[in-house]
Amino acid sequence: MTTYLISDFPDVLASRELQVEIDALQQQDPTAIVTQYAYQNQAELLEKLEQTDILITAFLPIDAELLSQLTRLKGIAVNATGTSTIDLKAAAKHGITVQPLGDYSTEDVANHTLGLILALNQKLPAHTRQINAHIWQYEAVGAITRLGSQTLAILGFGRIGQAVAKRAKAFGMTVIAVDPYLPEAVAQKQGVSLVSLSEVFDKADIISLHLFAAADSPPLCDAAFFSQLKRQPLFINVARGCLVDEAALVAALDSGKIRGAGLDVLQSESPELRNSPFLGRDNVILTPHAGFYSQESMAYLQLKTVENAVDIAKGAKHV
Repeated sequence: MTTYLISDFPDVLASRELQVEIDALQQQDPTAIVTQYAYQNQAELLEKLEQTDILITAFLPIDAELLSQLTRLKGIAVNATGTSTIDLKAAAKHGITVQPLGDYSTEDVANHTLGLILALNQKLPAHTRQINAHIWQYEAVGAITRLGSQTLAILGFGRIGQAVAKRAKAFGMTVIAVDPYLPEAVAQKQGVSLVSLSEVFDKADIISLHLFAAADSPPLCDAAFFSQLKRQPLFINVARGCLVDEAALVAALDSGKIRGAGLDVLQSESPELRNSPFLGRDNVILTPHAGFYSQESMAYLQLKTVENAVDIAKGAKHV
């Protein structure tokens, strides 16, 4: 008998049909006992996990303190590609397997990235506001620069970064990338130059983040980062909210160091939007961590996560 807990923030659980996962778990593991918990606090989560063999989650804070108190938990099947909210060193220390998804939404995230770039560059939010005010003048939103004359800097040139580059080059853009872990030949094959961060500061008209990051890592994009930008680029983040110092980003928007921002992620997975400094701006587009989403990606996400969870329960070494 294996006890599985499907748990996440309430809005995350509400966004998908959990019965799909429950049915798949019970089909793949006839001994499965499946429970659900819409996260409220760490104390309640601990109480639930003390009775759990396998946790299925995407975004819950699984820190060292929590993990140190769990004697029964065997593993965590992450229904996302990232593990930034999980202390992986502590999990390994306590013999808890952590298995994220591999490639399941590369196409969707790359398309979402280009959607944000196109909407901001063509100033579609500003056009919409003007038309809602009954103003029918293309020049009312200010100057627009042709996309094909611009340089896109991709920070993190893995699967998603490479998919973004392919789409950007179809629009005639020059693409540069920063990735110290990637062989230069991989980038060269795609017509992309690997560069230093200082070159990004000098050359980028658009910056797009596609990096992994741990939740406790200092933000890469802080006040010092934004202060060095030379060309007032668009700034796109579909990666991890913890990569960006939001106060510094707001200051960069206010000062004109960047000309716009497309953000699919914020520092919080459940942000308080009522007083958000990003709202009410023509040059900012927020989406609710939706870049991965399509019917196809959701179906794969649910079923592959279940497969990973059952493999952990069975003691598989490679899941």
